[in-house]
Amino acid sequence: MRRSLPRHLTAAVAVALLVVGAAEPAAARTPGSVPPAPGMVRTVVRDAATGTPVPRACAALVPVDAAALSAVGLGEDQDGRYGGCADEQGNLVTGDVAPGRYRLLVSAYDATAYGMQWVGRHGGTGERERAQVIQVRPGVVTSAPTIRLDPPGTVVGVVTNAATGAPIRGALVMVVPYVPHPKYDDHGPTTDDNGRYTITGLGPYHWPVQFAAAGLATVWSGGVGGRPQARPVRVRAQQTATLNQALPAGTPLTGAVRVDELLTYGQVVAFDATTGDLAGVADVGDGYALRLLPGQRVKLRCDCTYAQPTWHRDAAGFDTATAVRVRRTPTVVDFDLG
Repeated sequence: MRRSLPRHLTAAVAVALLVVGAAEPAAARTPGSVPPAPGMVRTVVRDAATGTPVPRACAALVPVDAAALSAVGLGEDQDGRYGGCADEQGNLVTGDVAPGRYRLLVSAYDATAYGMQWVGRHGGTGERERAQVIQVRPGVVTSAPTIRLDPPGTVVGVVTNAATGAPIRGALVMVVPYVPHPKYDDHGPTTDDNGRYTITGLGPYHWPVQFAAAGLATVWSGGVGGRPQARPVRVRAQQTATLNQALPAGTPLTGAVRVDELLTYGQVVAFDATTGDLAGVADVGDGYALRLLPGQRVKLRCDCTYAQPTWHRDAAGFDTATAVRVRRTPTVVDFDLG
């Protein structure tokens, strides 16, 4: 899969916003069918206080559809496949967009002056579900709400092991989930030896934050498994907020992976069965091991062969994959790809 660019936003918030490739629409195409004509999205980026244009701010069109959100691979952010950047007059046009419903995620080139935001009808928000939904239709230019950028704030905190209280080194801290690459670890903020992290360049809104670490359950702020239940942190302009998080052990979800030739970096990826958000990623050898919270419902995809990724029970995609309910006792789901 194609990677998203650029990586210059900040070392602490490495969310890719200028998308260079196009993915298949969420709905599976009938063999031989002609895909619908792409659409376009246009808007303008302004300073929220002064109304002056802001150049070089970049926007990603993040799909509303959970199946489209699951079209994410190794080393990629879960921010969709379409986007663009504003010109010197703040005009932003995104072309060749597959028809569908999207939300805009925006970050300015100068993250010290303006914070990242989801675009609402009348201003920014840190909560994806509060963002304005944009309907892109075949062959039509759609006008999105004017993007009004606010000054940024910072979030700091400590990530610990819930069972021992010990700080966790190398935990991932994300406002947009991504699939980590086992070899290249320069993607997004991680905790230091004392479990401390810093996220800079966030707009002054309420932000849900996701935390992940090897051998522990991936959780959203507040220690929950799903974004809708997260306890957002309140970010204020030019100020620093504190968000500490303890990671629980969770319930093991494991399985064997039987394959003739394993992909160099094979992974099993868990997606929230309702929202499509990433819920966990495990490297694959003879098998895999995830940790999830009791009560979570996930759909599993094995990116394990040099052919197409395989969904649980050989489903055609996210929509038809069988959801697995995590309980308090270990769960086993095997993949037979031989």
